[in-house]
Amino acid sequence: MLKVDGIEKSYKQGGLFSKQKQQVLKKVAFECQQGECLGIIGESGSGKSTLGRLILGIEKPDRGRILFEGKNVNNRCVRMGSISAVFQNYTSSINPFLTVEEAIMEPLKAQKKVKADMQSKVETLLHQVGLNPSYRLKYPHELSGGEAQRVCIARAISTEPRCIVFDEAISSLDVSVQIQVLRLLEELKQFYQMSYVFITHDIQAAAYICDRVLIFRDGQIEEMVPIKQLKDVQSDYARKLLTYLITFQGEDQG
Repeated sequence: MLKVDGIEKSYKQGGLFSKQKQQVLKKVAFECQQGECLGIIGESGSGKSTLGRLILGIEKPDRGRILFEGKNVNNRCVRMGSISAVFQNYTSSINPFLTVEEAIMEPLKAQKKVKADMQSKVETLLHQVGLNPSYRLKYPHELSGGEAQRVCIARAISTEPRCIVFDEAISSLDVSVQIQVLRLLEELKQFYQMSYVFITHDIQAAAYICDRVLIFRDGQIEEMVPIKQLKDVQSDYARKLLTYLITFQGEDQG
């Protein structure tokens, strides 16, 4: 369904007139199947979020292509309503001047839905993400972190997309809230039969929700492994990374 084919991406370094470039992604290639949750794990700066932006069409690759159901995601019509995103920073993801209802309706308005239908849809979506109808008229500053991220999730699923990219979507939440949100995401995935691209440095979250994981290193795929075989990774780097992440998260939660 989603095919990443030989993607490369570089950024300029050293100022406006500099010719120096840093290559962030190097010949990245993989596929995400219909209904699959594909995890992307790596250190900070490994290129995970850049890859997410390319999948979403926010940026374009220097080389290679990303296809969604056989069509290039650079075409806005291919992405619109079919690929959504939930980001780490829920506070900046919602316009502070919009109510919850207005925020959720934004993607629906882009599809020129009838207003009465949109309002009915908002109530359904709030119920699906565990918020009661009273939240419709609240503003972002009136929401807790968990509530705000649930609104972002409701907005992401409003168009019933085939694929959602989650970029560190639970990392800013308290541990107890993270578990609730992961359970919610699993339920929604089953209900809508969606695919997830789950970008994270949280190995425990990946183990809970992902079917396969790609281990990223310096803009390249170091290893790809089914989640049930995660403890059997082959490369030294993958073993060291997983050990570090497990230790770091254990200390952080303690």
